[in-house]
Amino acid sequence: MTFKGQTALPTPTPRRLDPDGIAVEIVERLTYRLGKNAAAAKPHDWLHAVIMEIRDRVIDAWIASTQKTYEEQGRRVYYLSLEFLIGRLMRDAASNMEMLDDLQAALDKLGVDIDLIAALEPDAALGNGGLGRLAACFMESMATVDVPAYGYGIRYVNGMFRQEISDGWQVELPETWLAHGNPWEFERREASYEVGFGGRVDPAEGDDAGPHQMCWRPNERVIATAYDTPIAGWRGNRVNTLRLWEAQPIDPILLDKFNAGDHLGALAESNRAEALTRVLYPADSSPAGQELRLRQEYFFSSASLQDIVRRHVQYFGDVRTLPDKAAIQLNDTHPAVSVAELMRILVDDHGLDFDEAWDITRRTFSYTNHTLLPEALESWPVPLFERLLPRHMQIVYAVNSRLLGEARRSGQFDDGAIGAISLIDEGGERRVRMGNLAFAGSHSVNGVSALHTDLMKVTVFSDFHRLYPTRINNKTNGVTFRRWLMQCNPGLAGLIREAIGERFLDDAEALRELDRFADDSAFQDRFLAVKRANKAALSDLLRQRVAARIDPSALFDIQIKRIHEYKRQLLNIIEAVALYDQIRSHPEKDWVPRVKLFGGKAAPSYHNAKLIIKLANDVARAVNHDPAVQGLLKVQFVPNYNVSMAEVMIPAADLSEQISTAGMEASGTGNMKFAVNGALTIGTLDGANVEMRDHVGEENIVIFGLTAQEVNARRADGYVPRDVIEGSRELGQALQAIAGGVFSPDDPDRYKGLVQGIYDHDWFMVAADFDSYAAAQRQVDALWADERAWAKKAILNVARMGWFSSDRTIREYANDIWKIPA
Repeated sequence: MTFKGQTALPTPTPRRLDPDGIAVEIVERLTYRLGKNAAAAKPHDWLHAVIMEIRDRVIDAWIASTQKTYEEQGRRVYYLSLEFLIGRLMRDAASNMEMLDDLQAALDKLGVDIDLIAALEPDAALGNGGLGRLAACFMESMATVDVPAYGYGIRYVNGMFRQEISDGWQVELPETWLAHGNPWEFERREASYEVGFGGRVDPAEGDDAGPHQMCWRPNERVIATAYDTPIAGWRGNRVNTLRLWEAQPIDPILLDKFNAGDHLGALAESNRAEALTRVLYPADSSPAGQELRLRQEYFFSSASLQDIVRRHVQYFGDVRTLPDKAAIQLNDTHPAVSVAELMRILVDDHGLDFDEAWDITRRTFSYTNHTLLPEALESWPVPLFERLLPRHMQIVYAVNSRLLGEARRSGQFDDGAIGAISLIDEGGERRVRMGNLAFAGSHSVNGVSALHTDLMKVTVFSDFHRLYPTRINNKTNGVTFRRWLMQCNPGLAGLIREAIGERFLDDAEALRELDRFADDSAFQDRFLAVKRANKAALSDLLRQRVAARIDPSALFDIQIKRIHEYKRQLLNIIEAVALYDQIRSHPEKDWVPRVKLFGGKAAPSYHNAKLIIKLANDVARAVNHDPAVQGLLKVQFVPNYNVSMAEVMIPAADLSEQISTAGMEASGTGNMKFAVNGALTIGTLDGANVEMRDHVGEENIVIFGLTAQEVNARRADGYVPRDVIEGSRELGQALQAIAGGVFSPDDPDRYKGLVQGIYDHDWFMVAADFDSYAAAQRQVDALWADERAWAKKAILNVARMGWFSSDRTIREYANDIWKIPA
């Protein structure tokens, strides 16, 4: 295979696909790439050699995919995301390249335990939660359904953080996942770009300079260098590229300062550059933190846009054809500054007229919104934005002038609505609204569940929707079942294959054929045996990690997600306290043994979220040490929740907690992963729970609580939570115990403020939904007591989740937004 102007190269020798051949190649890589004799090799050496064996086969498909894209000369997707929570790649890549079974057989011949070495692979610390995991699923699905794509993000050295629990409190430590290198990535020194900050803007010089063309002269520059990771689709159909940017100083060390004794000053430029790609989501509670986060977002956006435009011009010559060949998807508001950056490149670097550049920009970009929380739609103080990005501030003002003029000419808007559309928030401190910039600069804006999309039209983007009534559309999220069923739950995947054949491996909706086995007692027995084995595996892991002793026969009730008040881990904990009281008060009842497992990280500056983690651990200490409830209730917080831990916890779950305040969770994807692994959902009608109920059947999901419309009505009608609390004996007692120091004898006032917030305003409707939630949990207890009924509902959940495949989601993006056949 040759590219234009390239002479024919020798064709590589075909690789052997049998276990003996793979074993030989693994030993060769161990010997000649790592310099290790097989007899002296340690587990991490075997891991590295195995990854290189898999990687070489991925590279063959990667090169073929690149050649195919070049020859087709079609449109390519560029997916910009601040997070890509890809997890471990060894099993994922081996499975997708259809060599996992042969690889395991080869390692058996070599006397190497594949599970042991797989556990040594670090999780890439490139994300925090659902946003980053969705991006990872989408990258895999784009390759699977043959959509040519690049993912663009940041190569974080330490990522979010490694969470440890000390005396019940979250402690943030650096996540050193790159300490020993990353065998999956390839540095691309030829793909390096200057990214500037600050400085001044002058009119462009020369007779051919356009009226809007300017010359930005930054006073600070860093180099963005690309590191590429191949992302293999199912059956190696296509391999796409995840390109992550590392920041490097132009001058790593100022020798004159160093030799003069100013050692810190000599390294200041290097330290400032390295800070850009060291930590995901630096705390923005201080001006310095806000500045670093904006720098990060512009750094990766600028590098990505420069790379996209350079590639387009190299292949197609004319930058004006960019919308025909490039579809750029903004994953949330973090890369929204890309809109202004592309305008700068088109106007200043390529000399296009402003209006023509704006037309090209809007036809190129599309934007995925992930939140209805106004505070989560990023905005930046105008002085900060203007100081760091003076040319982009000019562009934002120019775009805003055109946008507001268009709105006024439409005759639909009063001054209040005009102000809501503006890219500049004039209320109080003037701020640049990144959500508005993303909306204005895109031809498509999508929500991620049907409910979320409908609410977008009447809440955060209601005025934009009136101005552009066809721009908002829905693309309900999905997950890749290759990782979240086939790989993380091989027992269940094998059972399904025996029952209905292999079609579901390529078409997740074929899982529907399991419907006919839901009442089959023999299949139910095998299904429950798989679940019991997964629960035993999780119990063993928790005994090793946190010295917890958990009975696999108990109901495993699991809530694992980012710690946030709207996700309502607090509601779950309060109900656990109420259940604890009830078990002690009524020992004569036939209580269902239950294990409540929590996992998730709190943002370092989010006080209440960190306090909720501490409360979970304080409640766990009291409950787990009380002989009155032994064998009936156990509470455990699992530290450092990540993709690898999710791959163990999700297959073991009996009950999936999806209990966010209705109208506040955009979609969720954990809900989908749990359900396809045979867990029943307890949840509100929020996010994708609504569509899950419609697909699995309302009798196979446990729904409670206020709807989004009821939540809004309560807030509007002057909701008084104190009245609700005083009317609920169990809730009142639980809150009094927490606020009174029952679970914090060392600091009796620790939780007074947290509880007082529920009494005073209860914005997240914890009190309002408590009785309904507690009743739903007793409904779960009754169902658990009927093993056959529970098994039937769990099997039907698996059978009816095929629609929630990320392959379906990506095909919808490709057909409706990107205009790429898929």
